[in-house]
Amino acid sequence: MNSTVNSSRAVQNDFKDAFIQNFIVVFFGITINYINGIFVFIFSRSPVFYMESKYILYIHLVINDMIMLTITVTLHVMAYATPLVNVSVCCILLLLGTMTARNTPMCLAGMAVERYIAICKPLRHSQICTVRRTYMLILLIWLVTFIPELADIIILLVTRPLTFFISRILCTSLNIYNTPYHLNRSMTSNVLFLSFVWITLIYTYFRVFFVAKSATTDAVSAKKAQNTILLHGVQLLFCMMSYVAPLLEINLVPLFPSDRSKIAFSNFLVSNILPRFLTPFIYGIRDQKFVSYFKKYISVCTVKVGQVS
Repeated sequence: MNSTVNSSRAVQNDFKDAFIQNFIVVFFGITINYINGIFVFIFSRSPVFYMESKYILYIHLVINDMIMLTITVTLHVMAYATPLVNVSVCCILLLLGTMTARNTPMCLAGMAVERYIAICKPLRHSQICTVRRTYMLILLIWLVTFIPELADIIILLVTRPLTFFISRILCTSLNIYNTPYHLNRSMTSNVLFLSFVWITLIYTYFRVFFVAKSATTDAVSAKKAQNTILLHGVQLLFCMMSYVAPLLEINLVPLFPSDRSKIAFSNFLVSNILPRFLTPFIYGIRDQKFVSYFKKYISVCTVKVGQVS
């Protein structure tokens, strides 16, 4: 009798924890996407932003984060609601989720380079950072992040029977891409991606730092650009948690086996939710032009609500 009661309580506690965790994830996902959606709406309704590369890169990062958040939150909820997913559908979701996750560091590097050119080479900024080149850079980012994911799928086609793609499985990268070839590919591409991004951020930060120390440029703009690149570095550190999280989970779960779901949930929040929560604050809310249009949007919405009521 006692064992039955304890088992029932354990099931209730598991359900309660799962409900709370999914509620938090969905709440933050909707909130962040709503804030980002406002900035996308402001950008789409304000042609003044169309001709500036920094705003195009920022909106691309915002849309990329919205896609990534939608997919990761969906996968998180599906892990509890419908754990077994068709492998083909899972591959598509993982393809988009992983690509958008890899896009974020690349976008941060591109935005840091744009700020470096604006501060260190102001006379050439309009020639180098054209709208056409900005869209070409965005296309290049998607192409570069697509190649490793395409390699994963090709390895899967070679190493797995076709019946595997119509089977159902728990939709995680470790369950799908778990061959030694996938591991080697993942380690190689991660090192290359992160090394490139970190070198870019460090180089641009110190170049802007030295320019800010000189008297030949706008010290306020240089200082702001320096702080922006520094915040990109902080955001990148949180993004890197997605690479460290599996190792933390492997080492922490044996020490705290009863808290496995809490450890995984904490890793998910820090590596997936928090970096996307920082995006609107690093660029959108700190940018005076965006803030002015944001205030206009809020005032218009307030007036319309007042007229309706």
